Amino acid sequence: MSAKKTVRSGIVGAGFSASFHHEAIRKVHGVNVEVQGVYALHRAEEYAKARGIPVMSSLEDLIERCDVLHVCTTASSHEEVAVKILRAGRFAIVEKPLTGYFGDGTDSFHGDRFPRQTALDHALASIERMLEAERASTGKILYAENWIYAPAIQKEREIIEKTGAQILWIHAEEAHSGSHAKTYAYWKYSGGGVMIGKGCHPLTAALYLKAVEGRARGGKPIKPAEVSARVHALTRMPGFRDEGHIRCDYYDIDDFSMMHVVFEDGTVADVFASDIILGGIHNWLEVAANNHRTICNINPNNAMQTYNPVEANFKDIYVVEKIGTKQGWSFPSPEEDWFTGYPQEIEAFYRAVAYGDPAESDSRLAADAISTIYSAYVSAERSGSAVPVRTF
Repeated sequence: MSAKKTVRSGIVGAGFSASFHHEAIRKVHGVNVEVQGVYALHRAEEYAKARGIPVMSSLEDLIERCDVLHVCTTASSHEEVAVKILRAGRFAIVEKPLTGYFGDGTDSFHGDRFPRQTALDHALASIERMLEAERASTGKILYAENWIYAPAIQKEREIIEKTGAQILWIHAEEAHSGSHAKTYAYWKYSGGGVMIGKGCHPLTAALYLKAVEGRARGGKPIKPAEVSARVHALTRMPGFRDEGHIRCDYYDIDDFSMMHVVFEDGTVADVFASDIILGGIHNWLEVAANNHRTICNINPNNAMQTYNPVEANFKDIYVVEKIGTKQGWSFPSPEEDWFTGYPQEIEAFYRAVAYGDPAESDSRLAADAISTIYSAYVSAERSGSAVPVRTF
């Protein structure tokens, strides 16, 4: 048996996603990973001390020491950071969303007050620059969409490939009671609201499964052709009654969305995303095919059920993300990261860097997802009229 290869990695950013990326790195088993350090504008010292890694004084210094870097910064800087990494011939593991439109740079920018075509145009231009940097590089973009690597989605991939299934309809959702990040409330940091912040996950999984079907049956992916959408800002309505359970301090973003995607073969997907759902994170995808039906319960699922009569009993016990109370019946996730695909995703990416294995979640899938989402924002501005989707 040949010896494992060693890959040098670095982390850019020190927030929430940087934390779970480091946890997933520790679980990589097919490659020897040497974490060279972290570079971040904020909280770098605290992050590094907790993990026993060095703090780098510049992004360039970190890039020089690494083979692959985890881009865990705010989405508004993904393009800038990833392009620097690619130009140095390194691999970039880029968190979702890949890129987007983050306003006009003025203090007065407000997400309710600009034409959505502007966002689409800017996002497509950003995608082109990132793909061009990738084409010119010996490195690649590895798109950190964990839904692709969730065990349930990968099992459905196997079913589609081995049975030659035709997917007729995909129905999917990501929802909970609101993001914990303060910057999420502002379009200029997040590139939009819940339709991109949460909708990117089930949408990308739907695009992936249709691509799997197309390659299995015809040798090429089945791409999205058009999208219709509606978005709402329910917690910003004058009549919204705040009971303290749902985040409602959003400045200029949507908190409810629905996308209806028509693929080039005429089949469809409906994707919901919202910040108004209580009871924990709600991640699921259903496939209605011509020869089977699958329901992927990513979170919650019934791998474990617990009844706790006293809230305080579970004070130090993690149950599941975004759960409002630990009292009564709950569905604790015995291995939440595994069910949601994080360790599998990072394992696959390191194998891609070390051994050249193909990545299931790549730049083209990411580009199609971003193009679909911003086309959906244009549709929502037009009260749901269908908008063509440019694919890559």
